[in-house]
Amino acid sequence: MQIKITVSTRIDKFLWATRHYKTRSLAADDIGKGRIKINGAVVKSSREVRAGDVVDILRTGIICSFKVLQVSDQRGPAPQAQTLFEETAQSITARENTQEQRRLHPEPALTIGQGRPTKRQRRDLDSAKSPGQKGDWNDRWSASIDG
Repeated sequence: MQIKITVSTRIDKFLWATRHYKTRSLAADDIGKGRIKINGAVVKSSREVRAGDVVDILRTGIICSFKVLQVSDQRGPAPQAQTLFEETAQSITARENTQEQRRLHPEPALTIGQGRPTKRQRRDLDSAKSPGQKGDWNDRWSASIDG
């Protein structure tokens, strides 16, 4: 399948065609939030993109910058989509540095256990306690007179 090359197209269509976003509506949402810039200026979804423009995308704390080589508004196979743009050297080094930092310093919240124990884990915890310890089901407080 050959994709059709055009002179200019909407930025949301271009980001969808180059497979930066899965749907045009996701691309339009990020454009509306100001996460997409063309040549350093925040744009709207209707902004036309042309060959030679530099597009910046803010994702996961890093800015991905690429230069538009060709413009298409048709979504094609990934190998053909990658020929439409070229990532800048600054963007590549920033992305690699961020990946290295995440590898060396993992998110502290990921070390926390997975919340409440499951029913099976709870039974295992209860069976590990010796009888008569606080938390045993037989030692629960009740309103009866004899206990």
